[in-house]
Amino acid sequence: MLQKLTIKNFALIDHLEMEFREGFTIITGETGAGKSILLGGLSLILGKRADLSSLKDKEKKCVIEGEFLVEKYNLTSFFNQNDIDYEEISIIRREILPSGKSRAFVNDTPVNLSVLSALSDTLVDLHSQHETLQLANVNYQFQIIDALAKNDTYLESYSKGLMVYNDYRAALKQLLETQKEAKQQYDYNLFLYQELEQGNFEEGEQERLEETLEKLNNVEAIKQSFAEAIHLTNNDEFGLKTNLNALKNSINKIATYSKEYESLAERITSLNIELDDIFGELESADEAIDLSPQEIETYDERLKLIYDVQKKHSAASIHELLEIKEALSLKLERVDNEAEIIEKKNNEIKEVEAKLNALASQIHKRRAKVIPIFKKDLEQSLSNLAMKNTTFQIQLTQTDTFYNNGKDELELLFSANKGGDFKSLKKVASGGEMSRIMLAVKFLLSQHTNLPTILFDEIDTGVSGEVSNKMAAMMTEMSQHLQVISITHLPQIAAKGNHHFKVFKEDVEGKTITDVKMLDTNERINELAEMLGGKEIATSAIEHAKQLLS
Repeated sequence: MLQKLTIKNFALIDHLEMEFREGFTIITGETGAGKSILLGGLSLILGKRADLSSLKDKEKKCVIEGEFLVEKYNLTSFFNQNDIDYEEISIIRREILPSGKSRAFVNDTPVNLSVLSALSDTLVDLHSQHETLQLANVNYQFQIIDALAKNDTYLESYSKGLMVYNDYRAALKQLLETQKEAKQQYDYNLFLYQELEQGNFEEGEQERLEETLEKLNNVEAIKQSFAEAIHLTNNDEFGLKTNLNALKNSINKIATYSKEYESLAERITSLNIELDDIFGELESADEAIDLSPQEIETYDERLKLIYDVQKKHSAASIHELLEIKEALSLKLERVDNEAEIIEKKNNEIKEVEAKLNALASQIHKRRAKVIPIFKKDLEQSLSNLAMKNTTFQIQLTQTDTFYNNGKDELELLFSANKGGDFKSLKKVASGGEMSRIMLAVKFLLSQHTNLPTILFDEIDTGVSGEVSNKMAAMMTEMSQHLQVISITHLPQIAAKGNHHFKVFKEDVEGKTITDVKMLDTNERINELAEMLGGKEIATSAIEHAKQLLS
């Protein structure tokens, strides 16, 4: 329940505090006194978006704070999931800075508006005239039926399953489109793949061919260089081998004289061995070089094939060609295996669809079970509100379509008179009738569900006399189970409250401000008398007010 509301620097409010209690609380005030400002402030801590125009003093921040007793609402898991410290008396604070930036806190933990809205839905049911109009909305009617049928768990499971179902169907659609495109390109992709397969290209092949052709195209220069190198190495008179042998013999003569000379002799011997090895490789390389026009032509043709295929595929290397070949293989494989892939996806969809159908069936059965009870109780409640001839026709039809809340279609028709035609609420119900229907709905919900604090904003619009007494009695009964707050302009309803606040305007230091006060018994009598007879309070109005309070 709401225990305390504090508002600072909001619209016409400098600073006010309201301490609420259990039971039935009344808020009254003249038109324009600022009752809507209170609602606006409360709406901000319930998650409504804020704007800079809300600030009374544009140089200071606006702060709205509400204290809620939350021990009855099983919110521990919600607080844990959102990393908020759980307190039995939790404080929601909303701040609007002069810059226009808005901040929200729950027990001093910063939260975003989505978390704030989700939390506030469990704490306060704020009824406005706009919500009364929602009665004619099918989705709102479903919400009422589902609340009475206690379908929350089923609807949550259904909603999750529907998301999976729609994702799977979207994936299948995309798969079919891809497969269609792949089929159209299959023959061409097969031709490209076979061309690459027949090419039998290997990693590094292009580099080897280019290197080999470079040798063959320069074979004369290579052979001449080899001939010169062999001559310089093996000439009997001036060759490197002859001179190195002479050097080796000369140093070997003195090698035994010291370690230093011995080391030199060993190094020269190593050079001699290395030179012999180099000479052998020069001779082998010279013999291997053979100018073969046929061989050059073969290599040229192979390279030309590689270049042509690379150009065709916009590839820079054989490595890229092999990657393209692999990609083509996957495309071909996808088409070859399309039946299996599509069948698998269809089976996944059928599995989810079966679970959705089972949930939708459960939801339908629970709705169908509660609708006759709801219809009977609603008509009885409205009979107590001077709508004795009111009847409803509620038709629940199963369909083959998966909607967001099941597979049902709902038609709620209304007739206010005996023998009258049944039509939709928005076509035949007056404002006063809509207000009474909404109150009756809330009354029934309060008996079957754990409603939070409920605030009625002039739900008595369009009614008067005995009907207002009946509405007051109904709200009084509701207040036995939950905290009820009603903003009203009718003295018959105002008199039934356990607690009574008055909203008023006053001029302070040349400025008009809105304030609120809790009325004692005498003040309540005067307020009721003024509501009955106007500013000039007559003795009869005072007596009438006392009778209403008693």
